[in-house]
Amino acid sequence: MKFGVVTFPGSNCDQDMIYVLKEILKHEVVELWHKDSDLQGAEFIILPGGFSYGDYLRSGAIARFSPIMEKVIDFANNGGFVMGICNGFQVLCESGLLEGTLQHNTSHKFICKNVHLKPANKSNALTADLEDRAYKIPIAHGEGNYFASPETLANLKANEQILFYYSDENGNVSLEANPNGSIENIAGITNNGKNVFGMMPHPERAADENLGNTDGRDLFESLLNNINSLVG
Repeated sequence: MKFGVVTFPGSNCDQDMIYVLKEILKHEVVELWHKDSDLQGAEFIILPGGFSYGDYLRSGAIARFSPIMEKVIDFANNGGFVMGICNGFQVLCESGLLEGTLQHNTSHKFICKNVHLKPANKSNALTADLEDRAYKIPIAHGEGNYFASPETLANLKANEQILFYYSDENGNVSLEANPNGSIENIAGITNNGKNVFGMMPHPERAADENLGNTDGRDLFESLLNNINSLVG
């Protein structure tokens, strides 16, 4: 699998992602700059976390207009695989590739800590191989409060587009386990075609044994196990 990792001005998780993809998962990676207009043959595009363009206006609002995003949007609309993590999730929502929006945390504070995620279903590549348990994954965001209209929320549920719910360590989804106020504890979603993925938590920060937590690696391995059969 050939991955393309996009770097915007202000990205700060691009190298973390490249390290996990190359050194941990042993896949080819090309580094894509926000001004590029060529995806260099990448089969899977990742928009990493950070503070693109300083999070001016709204998080991801300016990055959505970077030259590379025109190609990413075309790629996704033609069935190509795209994943956005944290700021990348925000960019995907701003670009219209994912529904809903990310608002300020209800605490109005930046939150950086480990949280737990409960997979919502097995109908997409990212969660297909995951167990029915809580996965410990870090978050680091100020605008991670996912919101969608009642109609959008109903469609996400009906099409099994919700990826993860914030939960406690035992997998209980509750208000107390919600770190940012996200509607119904939603931590990540996919599009209707199940080829575009967005999540606020950082699985790349929980994929190396040296960090004492490899729960995030399970997500990447599920993704790879299930998309390989789709892209050959």
